[in-house]
Amino acid sequence: MTAARIAVAGAGLIGRRHVAAMVQAKDARLAAIIDPMPAAAEYAATLGVPCFAGLDAMVAAGVADGVILATPNGLHVEGGLTCVRAGLPVLVEKPLATDVASARVLVEAAESAGVPVATGHHRRHNPLIAAAKAMIEAGEIGTPVSVHAMFWLIKPDDYFDVAWRREPGAGPVLLNLIHDVDLLRYLVGEIAAVQAVQSNAVRGHAVEDTAVIAFEFANGALGTANVSDTIPAPWSWELTTGENPAYPQTTEACYMIGGTLGALELPSGRLWHNPGERGWWQPLAARISPRPSGDPLVLQIEQFARVITAAEPPLVSAREGLRTLAVIEAIKTAARDGRRVQLLN
Repeated sequence: MTAARIAVAGAGLIGRRHVAAMVQAKDARLAAIIDPMPAAAEYAATLGVPCFAGLDAMVAAGVADGVILATPNGLHVEGGLTCVRAGLPVLVEKPLATDVASARVLVEAAESAGVPVATGHHRRHNPLIAAAKAMIEAGEIGTPVSVHAMFWLIKPDDYFDVAWRREPGAGPVLLNLIHDVDLLRYLVGEIAAVQAVQSNAVRGHAVEDTAVIAFEFANGALGTANVSDTIPAPWSWELTTGENPAYPQTTEACYMIGGTLGALELPSGRLWHNPGERGWWQPLAARISPRPSGDPLVLQIEQFARVITAAEPPLVSAREGLRTLAVIEAIKTAARDGRRVQLLN
């Protein structure tokens, strides 16, 4: 298979992680960097690829078969629409947009044009999530009843030296919990309603630093999420999975998914159950399956390459990204208004 030529728009932290992953990915090669900053041109030169100030110039040059959009959130829809008009498959970093209405514009334009648009919820590409989903679908926990997700860690003070991280459109619910919500939807099912409370009491910024959410799933399961970026703690995807080597890895759990036959801890994959009769007086046993490995960012790029060259559907489509964003928007509304918010299909 001919390697897919993929341009990366945005030479910041996330864009550079995509570039590093592309070096390891099969059947994909970096075609260009797109970023107006002078430092981006220097970075592109070290990679031996051209640098363009904007997407239109890159499209006109015809150097890429697809694009990864790692630009600021507010530019995702504009950049995505540019790619759709050019007929270029695009992988848009999460969130798909800053609000549901503008995300829907991109989704409908892409579907109407028949241009694949993927959302960068890379955790779905993690082999341990594929293994957990297979366990749940095989009935190993029985009927899902309840789930709990944790995101506790502490962001250092200098993280907030960047002004937009202190303003609406940032905060751990939109920037971090969105990944967890996407996995809850993927593993447990669609979320039908939410309730939430949030606080900015620690830092006093215009955006939350802590939130607690209750979920109602369409299949009858219930769930909670506890989110804070002000607590030195080991319970988050970032610190438990070893997915990103920038974070020190712990051996704790960040998700617990319970069903009528057992309970599953993630990321360890430990399954708790009664070996014989079920009951609170009966002994519990734990089974840990071999943990599959693989860099989800690399696997995401390899899958995106197949979307480009082999017409494979995106694992996480723009429509899926829209549904996850709708849950996040509902959480923000519930926290703001102090009410239960039901999600529409």
